[in-house]
Amino acid sequence: MKKRVILKTAAVLAAALAFTGAQAQTTPIKFQLDWRFEGPAALFLTPVAKGYFKDAKLDVAVDAGNGSGGAVTRVASGAYDMGFADLAALMEFHANNPDAPNKPVAVMMVYNDTPASVMALKKSGIKTPADLNGKKLGAPVFDAGRRAFPIFAKANAINGVQWTAMDPPLRETMLVRGDVDAITGFTFTSLLNLEARGVKVEDVVVLPYPQYGVKLYGNAIIASPKLLKDNPAAVKAFLVAFAKGMKDVIGNPAAAIQDVKARDGIINVALETRRLQLAIDTVINSANARAEGFGQVSGPRLSLMASQVSDAYATKSRVNPDAVWSGAYLPTKAELNVLPKK
Repeated sequence: MKKRVILKTAAVLAAALAFTGAQAQTTPIKFQLDWRFEGPAALFLTPVAKGYFKDAKLDVAVDAGNGSGGAVTRVASGAYDMGFADLAALMEFHANNPDAPNKPVAVMMVYNDTPASVMALKKSGIKTPADLNGKKLGAPVFDAGRRAFPIFAKANAINGVQWTAMDPPLRETMLVRGDVDAITGFTFTSLLNLEARGVKVEDVVVLPYPQYGVKLYGNAIIASPKLLKDNPAAVKAFLVAFAKGMKDVIGNPAAAIQDVKARDGIINVALETRRLQLAIDTVINSANARAEGFGQVSGPRLSLMASQVSDAYATKSRVNPDAVWSGAYLPTKAELNVLPKK
């Protein structure tokens, strides 16, 4: 009897130790989004919900954000291990903080084209970039489209623009009221926000930056140098699991939105499904993304963007493209094969 009890106790202890060992092998990752829990957040919430990160021995916690600049600084501060941010915001941080000890690095391109565009109402008479000369434009001061507007303006010979700043929730409202002639913003954000304010999509003029000479990359997954140095295997595992989830999201956006709703129950499911689909169609499964390969970048294009951001953002030092990007942690070509053919 004693022998049986001892064996049973030993088995329980062995199981507990094995469980503890498994727990110890799981790497916690704090992940900072660039924005609220809207449609595109499914890109990260779906692999969490489906257990892809868990299967990769990662305990990933995804938090909503309030802009790419915030995502970059929070990863730089060590508060977050990884994040999702506009590459231009990351470049700006690098160039303005050359001596910062913990500058994040982009490790996977997700939005191969910038989602930024200029939007106006048709009744304004604005039809082309040239029509923006001397007009009043509005956007929050940190808006990616506003920050990159000098690049758009140079490519299209636009002069005399006057800017009005506002908080993000007022941007589309001020355009509808006629307080500004046009706004800058992510197409899949502002276009649907205008519709929510009673404007028909066909009554909106959209001038996407990529279609008017601006070849900037958009959002990328970023990681802290500490994580890259201390646990490169975890970064690689994260990107493999993310790519697997990405394929699911692209294949069934409507199902993926349910994972967003699980995090924010008050979202408009139909609207966010459209927002996600618009993001997929315009900046994820774009012609450039299919040409360069999902997750990857082109060296010459990256260098051009670094130069353009240095000039447009008037950074303290020039952006070094080799410092802001590393493709060393990317999954295999087969694992990155997530984009359906158009």
